[in-house]
Amino acid sequence: MEPAEYDLMDAAEQRMWWYRALHARVADALARRPGPPGAVLDAGCGTGGLLRRLGALGRPLVGLDFNPKAAWRAAAKSGAVATAGDANRLPFAPAAFAALTSCDVLCHRAVDPPAALAEFARVLAPGGTLVLNLPAYEWLHSAHDERVHNSRRFTAGGARAMVGAAGFAAIEARYWNALLLPLMVVQRKVLKSDAAHDSSDVAPFPPWLDATLHGVTAAERTLARLGLRYPAGGSILVVATRP
Repeated sequence: MEPAEYDLMDAAEQRMWWYRALHARVADALARRPGPPGAVLDAGCGTGGLLRRLGALGRPLVGLDFNPKAAWRAAAKSGAVATAGDANRLPFAPAAFAALTSCDVLCHRAVDPPAALAEFARVLAPGGTLVLNLPAYEWLHSAHDERVHNSRRFTAGGARAMVGAAGFAAIEARYWNALLLPLMVVQRKVLKSDAAHDSSDVAPFPPWLDATLHGVTAAERTLARLGLRYPAGGSILVVATRP
């Protein structure tokens, strides 16, 4: 990512609606499918917002990010161990982790998804849980993707096939951020506001707007926990097990 994007992330991820919604979804997935006892790795931890949220699990936490300064910030923010490293070549022993999260990493142009997934499988213990978040739909590619160096977006079916090809089992791949998808389409493809201003999607929102957007994601999350599945959405959450 551009260095300035890490600064925006660091400042926003504890309170911005998007990060709060994402972190809640990942925490839900780990609560539902925790894997065996043991440590959790966040591969592509950024500046540590998710690690801080996962501290409530009471499990050992480790973070990894390609940017050494981001890894340092993640450790300071979360209290977890964090190190610099490459998702394509993880610096950890086989079967070192009981669960692994990785949010919006396989979309990055420096990451080779098959290589990274092979590494995720290698460092997960048998029965370990994999939780991925991925951006949806190539046609939603925008100036923000360029800013954060994203080179690919996914469909739920494509993500499920990709994770299955890496040897994972019990794969769930579900769209979320569905209720706000029409607004994303208008912003990115009709108004093209991020392109016009060369701006990031990570930015302070007026409190009333941030609360409204978070309220929509919270309602969607509640409905999902009751069993509702969405046919489309701005993101895809994948949960799988390492056999």
